[in-house]
Amino acid sequence: MAGEKSTTPVTGSGEVTAPERVPGGVPDGHNPWPALWAMVIGFFMILVDSTIVSVATPAILRGLRTDVNSVIWVTSAYLLAYATPLLITGRLGDRYGPKNLYLVGLTVFTAASLWCGLTGTITGLIVARVVQGLGASLLTPQTMAVITRTFPAASRGQAMALWGATAGVAILVGPVVGGLLVDGPGWEWIFFINVPVGVVAFVLAARLVPRLETHSHRFDWLGVALSAVGMFLLVFGVQEGETYDWGTITGIISVPLLIAAGLLVLGAFVWWQARNTREPLLPLGLFGDRNFSLANIAITTIGFSITAMAFPFMLYAQAVRGLSPTSAALLLAPMAVISGGLAPVAGRMSDRVPPRGITAVGIGLTAAALLWLALVMHPETQTWVLLLPMALMGVGNAFMWGPLGATATRNLPLSSAGAGSGVYNTTRQVGAVLGSAAIAAVIQARLTADLPGIPRDLGGLQSSGAAMPARVADGFASAMSESMMLPAAVLVVGVVAVLFFERPGHQPARPARSG
Repeated sequence: MAGEKSTTPVTGSGEVTAPERVPGGVPDGHNPWPALWAMVIGFFMILVDSTIVSVATPAILRGLRTDVNSVIWVTSAYLLAYATPLLITGRLGDRYGPKNLYLVGLTVFTAASLWCGLTGTITGLIVARVVQGLGASLLTPQTMAVITRTFPAASRGQAMALWGATAGVAILVGPVVGGLLVDGPGWEWIFFINVPVGVVAFVLAARLVPRLETHSHRFDWLGVALSAVGMFLLVFGVQEGETYDWGTITGIISVPLLIAAGLLVLGAFVWWQARNTREPLLPLGLFGDRNFSLANIAITTIGFSITAMAFPFMLYAQAVRGLSPTSAALLLAPMAVISGGLAPVAGRMSDRVPPRGITAVGIGLTAAALLWLALVMHPETQTWVLLLPMALMGVGNAFMWGPLGATATRNLPLSSAGAGSGVYNTTRQVGAVLGSAAIAAVIQARLTADLPGIPRDLGGLQSSGAAMPARVADGFASAMSESMMLPAAVLVVGVVAVLFFERPGHQPARPARSG
């Protein structure tokens, strides 16, 4: 096994001591928290960038004098480039070291952010966003891999709680910062702001993240090709289905054909992984761990629902209530604040109690909050009433993201930490794509039912700061609230999945009481 040497510790007297190694390749006594904080900065930047662009979409449309279909590709291109390589980049972290892949991904992402801000054409912006997505795909799996390989199983839940809290806070910070920047210096600054953050994150990661042992894998090039092509076809078909009315794209190529081809290629990929007697890209043995398999089902429902709920809620807040993007984003504040505050508590609990109950409570509370929100999304609803389900969603998020991530990776072999992280993040991202496509179709169906004759292009209804006419507000609000039922229902599948979790090996079963 090829390994990268760790730095030899030196005592205060200058005496060199031989490091003791733990299975992850880190000297015994190493404090993993500074490294995690350093990596979280880059992870946070990527999550913010996923939400910040949606706020700036109208400004980009005007600034680059383009059309709606083209500006949609600014988001779609990033999503495709981010989701497609995740299986591969997770495995690359095992092969070349998670620190190296993290630093490369951070460099690519930061440079592409500068490119995005400097471009003057929609084509240039789309290409730059593709490169940005590739950087994000290199970076994301390495964070979870480092947690798995540097934190003991008994305290990994607290680390994953920080990872999960980062996602919750980014949901708020992205839209708020995006609104402030768009209203101030201009849409280009939603990309320029990544440059100083990326430089600081690079310096901290280079100094604080340890170089872990690498594993000399045979690289499965056929698996790489099949997974990349299959993921691209599936993600593209689902993401762009609504754009083409789920019909023909060009010539004989249609959306259903692309989705079917993607599923077929992914089926061939799974078949090849089972037949590959050397070293497959995706070790199917990972799914022999029940908790890992069930956690992937649950994170798919979470990715689906969190992505799906944002679209109807923001449309309701801006179109029905007439809020600006910044004001609408502030409605998410209770969720982000409560999630960040409770995440350490949830992390400590997930290290001590079986994961079944804590994750079921987290996902269940999130589903209940979405249902509650759907029931109160009316034109005349007072703001404080909307904040209550958002607060409940913050509690649910705290007991959902971190404990679920810790459970997914806790039993994985350290040599497959990157592969497992890649699978977990891939299923989350695919869930997000499915949620984005599904909610668009449901919204259109409910608008057709509640407001017959409304234009299919919703752009005219999204003018910030001016509420729509009262005669259509009721029907539009009803369509948005009814659409929120979909993400709430999908989360029920996640609750059922986690109810079958097994107790992790580091948590011994309670002895039976005598007598």
